[in-house]
Amino acid sequence: MKQWLKHRHNQILLLLILLMVTLGLRLFDLTVLENNRWASAAQAISVKNLTVSAPRGEIRDRYGRLLAGNQFSFVVQFSEGNFDDEELNSQALLLMDILEENGEEIEDSFPIVLGEGGTFYYTYQRSVEEWLASMEMPVTYTAEQAFKELRNRYGIDPELDVYDAQLELQNTYNIYPPISVRVMKFTETLNLESFLGRYEASLERRDYDYTVSARDAFAMLREVYEIDESLTNADARKIILVRDALSAQGYLSYVPITVAKNISEKSIVTIEERSMELSAVDVVTEYVRYYPNGSTASHILGYLGKISESEKAAYLAKGYSVTDLVGKDGIEKAYEDVLKGTDGVKSVEVNVYGQLVQVLDETEEKKGETVYLTIDLELQKTMEEALDQALEEIQTGGLFESEYGNYDYGRAYPNATVGAAVAIEVETGDVLAMASAPDFDPNLFAEGINSADWNSLQAQNTRDPLSPRPLYNVAARTAVQPGSSFKLVTGLAALEAGLNPNARYQDGAYIAVGNRTYGCVLWNLYGGRHGALNLFDAIEVSCNYYFYNLISNKDWYTGAGLGLDDSMGIELVMEYAEQFGFGQPTGIEIPETVQPLPSAERKMSSTIASLKSVLKARANTYFTERALGDDQVLAETISTIANWARENPTRGTIIKRLQEMPVKEDQVETVADLCKYSYFNMANWTLGDYFNISIGQGENAYTPLQVANMVATIGNEGKRNEVSVVYAVGDERTEKEEPVQVEVSDDKYFDDLIKGMTQVAHNPGGSGYGMFWNFPVTVGAKTGTAERSGKIQPADEVEYIKSNLYRINGRLTWQQVETEMQRLLREESDTYTSTTSAVRQAVINLSNGTVNAATLDYYKKDYDNFAWFVAMAPAEDPQIAVAVLIFNGGTGGYAGPVAREVIGKYLELNTEYEDFTLTTVPN
Repeated sequence: MKQWLKHRHNQILLLLILLMVTLGLRLFDLTVLENNRWASAAQAISVKNLTVSAPRGEIRDRYGRLLAGNQFSFVVQFSEGNFDDEELNSQALLLMDILEENGEEIEDSFPIVLGEGGTFYYTYQRSVEEWLASMEMPVTYTAEQAFKELRNRYGIDPELDVYDAQLELQNTYNIYPPISVRVMKFTETLNLESFLGRYEASLERRDYDYTVSARDAFAMLREVYEIDESLTNADARKIILVRDALSAQGYLSYVPITVAKNISEKSIVTIEERSMELSAVDVVTEYVRYYPNGSTASHILGYLGKISESEKAAYLAKGYSVTDLVGKDGIEKAYEDVLKGTDGVKSVEVNVYGQLVQVLDETEEKKGETVYLTIDLELQKTMEEALDQALEEIQTGGLFESEYGNYDYGRAYPNATVGAAVAIEVETGDVLAMASAPDFDPNLFAEGINSADWNSLQAQNTRDPLSPRPLYNVAARTAVQPGSSFKLVTGLAALEAGLNPNARYQDGAYIAVGNRTYGCVLWNLYGGRHGALNLFDAIEVSCNYYFYNLISNKDWYTGAGLGLDDSMGIELVMEYAEQFGFGQPTGIEIPETVQPLPSAERKMSSTIASLKSVLKARANTYFTERALGDDQVLAETISTIANWARENPTRGTIIKRLQEMPVKEDQVETVADLCKYSYFNMANWTLGDYFNISIGQGENAYTPLQVANMVATIGNEGKRNEVSVVYAVGDERTEKEEPVQVEVSDDKYFDDLIKGMTQVAHNPGGSGYGMFWNFPVTVGAKTGTAERSGKIQPADEVEYIKSNLYRINGRLTWQQVETEMQRLLREESDTYTSTTSAVRQAVINLSNGTVNAATLDYYKKDYDNFAWFVAMAPAEDPQIAVAVLIFNGGTGGYAGPVAREVIGKYLELNTEYEDFTLTTVPN
């Protein structure tokens, strides 16, 4: 042994053996003999990672006044930690019971809901069904069927691809179907698939797919989260709600989720008292979005909303929690990346009582950047108040009260329920104020909006594209005919083509083109004439006849030419319309609508699309069974017939061609006459189209934002600025493109337009004289009255038919019509997909052809005219440009008081903040 120990290696080996024996004995002592002692100590101390919420960046006006900020709120957070299923489930259930007992609002985005009688349903599917029902479609419709029905219902060209068809639905009809046309699925269906996709492995083990019922999916989740079988489904759902939210965070599941916000003191005390049972729960302070001015500037600011199921992956990758709220519209959405702060993390040790032992590590939160807007808060309030007052008084024919003089509307237009206004700084293109009515309070969204409030903000009548939609930014997203305000563009084109603005031309009352006459309002309504007018007078009294002369380069009263350059015509007017920014984005940072400029091809395509829609709607009347029994044959037949518009064949040729097609023999001449006289002869641009376009009617369609920028460009001597509503982000001023110069040979032409506009406001014959005759500042203005064709569709077609049946056809009874309607819905469901189409056809069928579509619609109300008013001030040195639009406002002058209030307020404020710079902005 002694000999063995003499070797150094053996000595080291013996030492190692002794050390291992010692360590083994100590390990035995710790894990077996002293297990209870050390287990208790370990349980008494635990580590938590607490999220420190970062405040969202503020939004302020151009003078630093707060538009969107933050306020503290107590929120309940739940952490997964190292708890097992049983511990997580028991704590989740206890927490939910406490919150419910105290009446707190739970952050509930779990998509499976328990219905009456033990039923289950997906919230996603319910949302789809509610939308389908609101659009009078069967709730069993697929996204493809629903989109096809919308195309048919609104006459969308069948040859347009789905993306262009979707744009037409949005821009023309204000219809935003909840459908992803890329995959032709409801967006809520995609959300459901995304939700179920997180449990794909569990689905596969049970041979389920994405069509699994809500009941089966719920049962599966009870198993996944090992929920006690003795618990009711209601209690199980409380647990799954929490567990699913944690699961949705994926690899970030260690980050706490928010279960409830803005909780009461009672709930805080209860949770603290039971902290030993709720070790996964923390009550922390969090910032909640706050809009101190309520609905003011709501369409500019936008609103917040929950992260949808389909958005979760993208937002989680950016470090968001699934319970975060994100920008959904307006500045809140456009600047989400800079407004969103960076949350901090605090690692702490707490004892068994939830009490802080020590802070192990801490990363401070970072507030989001402040976004400064170009708008003036006080001017914005003035604009909104004036717009609301105007709408209210126009509806009743009341009195607009103002310090600048009251304005008596006289005639009432009860459907004037929607309006918009925009004010732009002439020199810069910055938006000073922009309002749409009705509006909404973004505070409703600050902590997640409830279904009742959400429903109250939806369209009152989905069948009427001009129905009030509180969430819709009319100022930037509704493009309609600008009426006579567009005459300024026509006038500038004529000046460039050589028009002498002082030359006078006689108003000949009207011009006959074919079987139609084109005249002034003065002639059309009263049989009067304006006499001899120059450009300034024509702008002042808004004489259509004068501008018909300009667009055609002809004095229609004498028959002589005007002597303008040969370039004068529709093409030159459209060229200047483009230079003024029409048909293209303004550059504003929030969503806007842009409609293409009028063109011969656009009219041709529109005519073909309209004819296709009519032929499709009347297919049962016009076509044989061979076409009706084969969708492809029917579609090809209709497309072939409609496209004859491009060659406009004679009536005889059309009849010969139709005889060789699957058209009923007794309908050939009817179809031929319809095509030839109602469509083909109107498909190409005609002189009548030139007349309409020259005065802002026809295919012109522009937003109040675009029209305001046109006025600002005139006031800025032809320099068209990029429009902006964002002044700066943090300390960095927003960069803009260089202004675009409207190309004219003499800048004096802009002064000529302003001179005419000044006469509108300050000459007794001007349509704006009633607003500005005693105004202390010289104003340049122009009214616009744009016609809106068609009938106002009632919210319920069945009720309309029922109420007016005695006038439509006094021989029919409602019982007969209802019976026939139900038969059509039952036996011809492919054709009659809604009660609207079925009830109309029922009356037509029962009347033996004496009732047609026009008869059915006769008792519906007509749309009133769009009322436009544009202005700039002071006329000698324009600083502000304003455009106001009132739906169903009757006449352009009715929008004038709004513009006057805005101009008056702006010129009053303009000297108050002259020394403003970013460095002087109050915090």
